[in-house]
Amino acid sequence: MDLADQPYAHLLEPHPGPLRADQRYDTVRFDDLELDAPQADGASFLECALVGLTINQGRLRRAMFTECWVERNRWVATDLAETEWQDCTVAGSLLAGVAVHGAQLRRLTLRQCKLEAVNLRAAVLRDVVFEDCQLRDVDFAEARLTGVSFPGSSLEEVRFGRAKLSGTDLRGATRLELPDGHEGLRGALISSGQLIELAPQFAKALGVEVRDA
Repeated sequence: MDLADQPYAHLLEPHPGPLRADQRYDTVRFDDLELDAPQADGASFLECALVGLTINQGRLRRAMFTECWVERNRWVATDLAETEWQDCTVAGSLLAGVAVHGAQLRRLTLRQCKLEAVNLRAAVLRDVVFEDCQLRDVDFAEARLTGVSFPGSSLEEVRFGRAKLSGTDLRGATRLELPDGHEGLRGALISSGQLIELAPQFAKALGVEVRDA
């Protein structure tokens, strides 16, 4: 599936920027823009396409993204706290040093994306798919994950401390490295192979000493 497959693709009108706070963007296409420190708190995006967009040190707190297509974006040190995402696809994009804490993510697909040092603390994720993604130093502490899956994704230095998981499927992850917060995996699905790999970490978290002789 790509942008041309979206039912609103033929309605999109180009928008040269900039982004503005509390602005409503409806069936708008942003192409190959580089925006430095845009201030767009409370903006809403409905049936929009963001393609080749670079945002450096932006602020989009409480912004809303509904039925949007996000492709080849690069968002660095950007504040997306308390944003709402629903029925969106994010493909081939980079999020680095991004704050998404307290956000609401529903029916969101991230495909072939790289998430580096992303803060998702206390966020709510429902029916979210991380497909063929790289997650490094991503913090899900105190987040609620329901029906979330990670097929083909690598999770490195990912934290789930005090998270609440329900129907969250980690079996498809190609790498699962958790430095701490193992108790937050309660309610998750993992494979037997992953269990064996995580066993020493589980033992350490429980204060169990493993000794063969």
